Amino acid sequence: MIRKRSSSNILPNTLGELELLVLEALWQQPHLDAKMVCNKIPSHKVPSLNTVQSTLERLYKKGLVDRIKNGHAYTYFASVSRSNLLGRLMGDVIHLLHDGRLETILSSFVNVAADLDESSLGDLEELIARKKRELDEEER
Repeated sequence: MIRKRSSSNILPNTLGELELLVLEALWQQPHLDAKMVCNKIPSHKVPSLNTVQSTLERLYKKGLVDRIKNGHAYTYFASVSRSNLLGRLMGDVIHLLHDGRLETILSSFVNVAADLDESSLGDLEELIARKKRELDEEER
């Protein structure tokens, strides 16, 4: 069952290309000011300083970055890890498209892993085995 949303943005936590580029810069090197973030963005996509400042403010309001006052400016750092953000975004997609069957979700993960490269299915198996071991240890 597909749930309809009234806004034009179907996924609530969708990020724009610049927001992702800014997060990438902060994941690679935290505690950057807006000018430093500009310098980390690939040269063929460099926006103005004002645009980067607005993007940082949006990410701050979304709770994806945090900041520290440093003189007259802020330095920013990602307050969410890449894997945590990926989990949130995947959760939104699953919530939107889930048909009530767990098999649909699991087969989607397997298909994505298989499409990535040959070793991904093996990596997925190892992650499952590791999680099973962790759960077994917790039960003891």
